[in-house]
Amino acid sequence: MLEVRGISRRFGDRQAVRDVSFTVGAGRLTGFVGANGAGKTTTMRVILGVLAGDTGEVRWNGQPITQAERRRFGYMPEERGLYPKMKVAEQIGYFGRLHGLSASVARRSTAALLEQLGLADRAGDTLESLSLGNQQRAQIAAALVHDPIALVLDEPFSGLDPLAVDVVVAVLRERAHRGVPVLFSSHQLEVVERLCDDVVIIADGGVRAAGDRDALRHQHSRSLFRVRVDPDAGWLRDLSDVVVVDIDGATGLVELQDPSQDQWLLREALQRGPVREFGPVLPTLSQIFREVIR
Repeated sequence: MLEVRGISRRFGDRQAVRDVSFTVGAGRLTGFVGANGAGKTTTMRVILGVLAGDTGEVRWNGQPITQAERRRFGYMPEERGLYPKMKVAEQIGYFGRLHGLSASVARRSTAALLEQLGLADRAGDTLESLSLGNQQRAQIAAALVHDPIALVLDEPFSGLDPLAVDVVVAVLRERAHRGVPVLFSSHQLEVVERLCDDVVIIADGGVRAAGDRDALRHQHSRSLFRVRVDPDAGWLRDLSDVVVVDIDGATGLVELQDPSQDQWLLREALQRGPVREFGPVLPTLSQIFREVIR
């Protein structure tokens, strides 16, 4: 388990992050979201030891993290660092050797990753000959080649088309299933919502919300319910203690003043005919993000 406790960092007059705390659990995919300049990259660099925090600490499995443990992390920086004229497989293997793998183990790990990431047929090509999306896949392979104990990835989905995102998501899930904590930042909130187990939202250098994705959605819900009945939902306007948000033919979106009234609302719907859909409407991650950064 990776813990960030009370991290603050200032650059001159600018407070980049202040009292940032959150946990990345073993086997959990944690999405780290925020606008440009919110403090995501600074926090990640403190976790990796690239920067020192002015205050706070980073802990690994309940103890202050060591440099030896940090060297076993997989890191994908915001500034991509592969060599454009070097062949893909050669440089992935080279990064494996830098992390202490033997030549044979580095070759095997490289071959397996390139196969997983759909780059096996480009192993002998130079990086600069690849599309930007395939260069991104190669960068992800470089972060994974040494079988890291934790992953810290800064915008791993940048430049990837939807199919490539699915490929990378599958690889990250496989690592998480092994018990690896995975922290990744992304501006693609729909990808974060689909992929992550936990979410950390940061704004102006401070954490605004953090926790289990579904728990956060319930926490920020407004007691909204969707009702779809035959033949139409116009009768919802006649109910007391119900705020009609929208009615579109047979489908109504309403807000209950008391969430415990949901069964009463369902009974009212059943009295008027077949109920085709009934249930709460939870906010999306994008909606929660906009709410907490105001």
